[in-house]
Amino acid sequence: MATFRKRGNRWQVQVRRKGRTASKTFGQRTDALRWANETEAEADRYGLTDNKKVLEGLRVSDLLQRFRDTVVPNRRGKAVEIIVINAFLRQPLAQIHLSGLTCESFAAYRDERLKVVKPGTINRELGLIQHIFEVARTDWSIPLAFNPVKAIRKPKADRPRERRISSDEWYLLLQAVGASRNPLFWPLIRFAVETGMRRGELLKARWKDVNWSANTLLIPMTKNGEPRTIPLSTEAREILTEFRGDNDRSSNELVFGLSAVAVALGWKRLIKRAGITDLHFHDLRHEAISRFFERGLSIPEVALISGHKDPRMLFRYTHLRAEDIAKKLNRDAATLPESLSSPNFQTC
Repeated sequence: MATFRKRGNRWQVQVRRKGRTASKTFGQRTDALRWANETEAEADRYGLTDNKKVLEGLRVSDLLQRFRDTVVPNRRGKAVEIIVINAFLRQPLAQIHLSGLTCESFAAYRDERLKVVKPGTINRELGLIQHIFEVARTDWSIPLAFNPVKAIRKPKADRPRERRISSDEWYLLLQAVGASRNPLFWPLIRFAVETGMRRGELLKARWKDVNWSANTLLIPMTKNGEPRTIPLSTEAREILTEFRGDNDRSSNELVFGLSAVAVALGWKRLIKRAGITDLHFHDLRHEAISRFFERGLSIPEVALISGHKDPRMLFRYTHLRAEDIAKKLNRDAATLPESLSSPNFQTC
């Protein structure tokens, strides 16, 4: 059992195992209790280690830089992770020695960041830092008694966006895209809505991955690291056919041939020209998935197209319009046999 002592306004907790001791001081008893439980669990599995000198010789920045230079280059999200790590390295917290690191340090960082960014952003940042500490403990044998990021409370994420695109906004987009200098931009937007593909997946699509006879498109690498094959609607196939023409359809060339920067800047100009507010390119994926359900596709069918593994995540991208459901109910009612649609119909 851990030993707790209150000294002034702070709590000191001590854990003993087989002649070794680990202790730490906290401002809140709940933090001390959480650390004691985690340390005892770790001690039961691995035993306690007395490596204070090792921790005194390392800073948080040492772990971040090692992860950035040795692990990140082999990860798919390396571009974003390098930005997050470099930004964190400029924080005072990065210069704290591991021996003096507490949960309170990251809790204070969390609270300060929440004044600047949204909860979802800070959760992604903390998720990466937490992973770095886990790698340090398990793969690099850094004698950390616990993961200081894992122990703190994460802010509740904002409600998912419920942005749908109205028919008026589609008309405005069509008018605005007419002034675009890039002829691929409108096919890209239409194809995004027809397939529900992410921007990165769209820009990496190659002609050789289009199966014209089966009406499918192979996405070799997705966000979750697994390939998936999506069906192509008649509209999606026509979009590809329109701007591909009679050229070689089996080449290794990119379908759209646009960079992520070009799409980001082009979308920003397009939205401004159309006079539409608060519309992100990623909202096209929301729109597509919602339309799949409105067409009557089942959850497994939509998941096959979108690539979602968890139905709960799929529902976050799905925002049906009540008026469209009402039309479908009335349309279905009109096709019922008279005996079933009659007000006098009664069940036994």
